[in-house]
Amino acid sequence: MARILVVDDEEKMRHLLSIMLGRQGYHVEEAGDGQQALEMIKATPFDMVITDIKMPRMDGVTLLKKIMTMDIPPPVVFITAYATVDSAVDAMRQGAVDYINKPFEEERILLTVEKTLGLSRIMAENRSLKKEILQAGSDEIVYASKEMARVMDNATMVAEADAAVMIGGESGTGKELLARYIHNTSPRCKERFVLLNCAAINPNLVESELFGHEKGSFTGAVQKNLGKFEYAHKGTLFLDEIGELSLEAQARLLRALQEKKIQRVGGNEEIAVDIRFVCATNQSLEEKVKKGTFREDLFFRINVFPLVLPPLRERKDDAILLARHFLRRLEGDVPKTEFSSGALRLLKEYTWPGNVRELSNAIERAVILSRGTNKITAETLSFLDANRSQPAAKIGFRLPPEGISLEELEMDMVKQALETCQNNQTAAAKFLGLTRAKFRVLMNQMKKDE
Repeated sequence: MARILVVDDEEKMRHLLSIMLGRQGYHVEEAGDGQQALEMIKATPFDMVITDIKMPRMDGVTLLKKIMTMDIPPPVVFITAYATVDSAVDAMRQGAVDYINKPFEEERILLTVEKTLGLSRIMAENRSLKKEILQAGSDEIVYASKEMARVMDNATMVAEADAAVMIGGESGTGKELLARYIHNTSPRCKERFVLLNCAAINPNLVESELFGHEKGSFTGAVQKNLGKFEYAHKGTLFLDEIGELSLEAQARLLRALQEKKIQRVGGNEEIAVDIRFVCATNQSLEEKVKKGTFREDLFFRINVFPLVLPPLRERKDDAILLARHFLRRLEGDVPKTEFSSGALRLLKEYTWPGNVRELSNAIERAVILSRGTNKITAETLSFLDANRSQPAAKIGFRLPPEGISLEELEMDMVKQALETCQNNQTAAAKFLGLTRAKFRVLMNQMKKDE
């Protein structure tokens, strides 16, 4: 259902247009001047705006100029009793899509609205296409490992269904990317993908963000506002960090998912919504259910088809593939910078506690550090914590009964450090708390003894 904003300082004119358009099934809202209209447009997306030109506080031309600076401006149609050829031409130059004189015939209005909404749909499709093209390079899921192949096979299967999906995995594993993949390969791919990070908003505003609110429903609610459920209608709603929701918000979310209806905060009207629900968490919701901090009935409702993204340390074959992907993204299809064999070995063996996100940041930093040499080496990547490059390995030993010389003990420690750090001398020196120069002396001594 298209949303149309009618802007006119004459109340009778606003009501007349609302009745005309309402009979055709459009959702119509009214504003008494340009200033009020601008506030409403910032708070709620509209498919088109019909506005008078001469109004108090802010006229229609100024409103149009403000609208045209927005990221996603709705198309604007002027309607006025003060029409001239010059004013019509000027309006079109400013960005208006049409210009109607008062008095007008209902048929003229309806034809203009139909044409403008068609344009609005084309603009929306173009924006969506541009967004997909831009995201193709940055949001591509890159993998070669069997672990990720299994996840992607399951994601492809569930994308065709309309079941709720819960994506688990550590922070930085790419849960949002997987959610977008499910949406983009689903029958809902032409509709909106709407994201809400439950951990990033004020807990007191979660319900307003999810379900919207009516004007005056709480302090600061100066306009009616659509929530994510309404905005995602026919598309996909993705709630990240769902484990951060309060029990009260969980109860309302459960009802919305079960009934497929919502009520705005401060409102009584039940609004039907049709969404594909996907959520993600890096917590154990089962443990939260046991502790009573997450509703069991909601858990079963959202856990219809669970997917778990493996951490990067469990799919080390993907680390080098991803590193090269991030390098191409930074430098183009033909990167100027290369990885040394030592760098590739370190990339593969590092445990990546921050997962793919940490790897992406590390490559960006390494590219900056390698400028002038165009080569990323193990030395370039020495900012990575070598102590985490292997699971807590301990160099343990017992002094033999027959005794051992300090020199032999040093050589044994050097060998074990090199083993632990996959023969990376920089990492091994750091592991033993030695300078590179001191470690080189020990290495030379070891080679002489051999």
